[in-house]
Amino acid sequence: MTTRRIRSAAAAAAALAAGVTACSAPGGGGTGGDAEAAESVVIGVASEPDTLSPLLGYGKDGNSKIFDGLLARDTDLKLKPALATALPKIADGGRTYTYTLREGVKFSDGEPLTAQDVVYTYRTVLDEKTNNTARSELDAVKSVSAKGDDTVVFSLKYPYAPFAARTVLPIVPEHVAGGQDPNTGAFNTRPVGTGPYVLTDWSKGEKLTFKANPHYWGGKPAVKSFTMAIIADDNVRATRLRSGDLDGAVLPPNLAATFEKDDGRRTYEAKSYDFRAVTLPTSNKVTGDRAIRRALDAAVDRQAMVDKILDGAGRPAYGPLPVDDPWYERGIERPHDLAEAKRILDGAGWKPGADGVRAKDGQRASFTLYYPSGDKVRQDHALAYASDAKKAGIEVKVEGATWEVIEPRMKNDAVLAGFGSVGDPDFGLYTLLHSSLANDGFNNMAGYDDATVDQALDAGRRTQDPEQRAAAYDKIQRALVEDPGYTFLTHIDHLYVLADRWDGLTTQLEPHEHGFASGPWWNIEDWQPKK
Repeated sequence: MTTRRIRSAAAAAAALAAGVTACSAPGGGGTGGDAEAAESVVIGVASEPDTLSPLLGYGKDGNSKIFDGLLARDTDLKLKPALATALPKIADGGRTYTYTLREGVKFSDGEPLTAQDVVYTYRTVLDEKTNNTARSELDAVKSVSAKGDDTVVFSLKYPYAPFAARTVLPIVPEHVAGGQDPNTGAFNTRPVGTGPYVLTDWSKGEKLTFKANPHYWGGKPAVKSFTMAIIADDNVRATRLRSGDLDGAVLPPNLAATFEKDDGRRTYEAKSYDFRAVTLPTSNKVTGDRAIRRALDAAVDRQAMVDKILDGAGRPAYGPLPVDDPWYERGIERPHDLAEAKRILDGAGWKPGADGVRAKDGQRASFTLYYPSGDKVRQDHALAYASDAKKAGIEVKVEGATWEVIEPRMKNDAVLAGFGSVGDPDFGLYTLLHSSLANDGFNNMAGYDDATVDQALDAGRRTQDPEQRAAAYDKIQRALVEDPGYTFLTHIDHLYVLADRWDGLTTQLEPHEHGFASGPWWNIEDWQPKK
């Protein structure tokens, strides 16, 4: 959520007005052009990162084009060596992980990568003075040390089953970033890494441009440059794609469908862990009432949202894990049951008023629900949610706003939010639910506080036994049925439409954070021109 700062409609309009000039020639969607245009790609995405520094969280789940981690993920999300020569050697009952670095790797400024750069990166992320809201994801790390120039050793406080997957974290050069304040330094917007591309320009709210890194250890990409055009409004992205101003874009289902008969473009569908949910802040007098939360959970028609809003490109969400995930707890599915919602409210003393809105002890069952402006899918979810709630006697006032407006209100007002992480249940559930992270930025936005859930989250994180971990995550999912801090709505399939002029495009199972890093361009350095 932290990197999904959707920009204002004004910024989107400015980007539209800038047109082709703002984004350089995209190659006309495959209509020809000079050699330089043929080797470049322009992609339309909905949002941009707040920072390009891994020290502050950028690229922590991989797929950064500027940086590499010790490990990376392939198409099927299996871990593979990147800056390391092999997967880690694990010892001491899962408490020690040792990596050997690849020889000859250089940063984009020509300086060599060393084990000390890895140590610097992790120690800085773990430093409490560094404003990295994802620090809890590395809670297991006790220490990280270098042995010579090519060996890195992690010592863990406790065996952490998915630790290797955390080492996709991008590595930064100490000789550049080490002399700066990690929170405010120039490195945040002028990064230096070992990845296949180098940032050449960043016009905030408009575009980011990249070119091939001449020092890249993995070979020369056929795509010599690419631009990420920041276009918050879904309709504007579709219009610019149709006009040939963009080579590709991430689009909601209804707009992606308009390109189905376009022979020059191809649609890619990616399954995801990405879910939409309504945060229900515990500090709010209405959403903090457990009966209200349970009634909303029963009143919402999830299948209708999948059918009507997503055009079938998704699944009902009964919790943070998708129904087809191996860790999903079978049997927690809840039907749309308006009668049950009314029974819950009646039993808790929420009585219908003359205007149809329930009240209890003088408090009307009314609250505000924000969604980010320009995001049509979230807007439609919010409106459908409000409609379902109204039938139960709960008034939900829907408002669109920029994140700059929404963020100060998140502690007390509901938000149509998006979350979801791939790789391991700990990756998404801990930051979503643990009380120690309540209202910590986009972590635990609902301020959810349940001792049983906290204990299960800690147990799932601290044991390597698969059965004990499964039992912990089952307990969490059942607890969310009885005491929902969020109303989980849908899991969304991500859709992308691109000019059909490159080979090698694939999709991965994706997290919530998509478009900028995820998408068919996750491996853009491997694309080859169609012959």
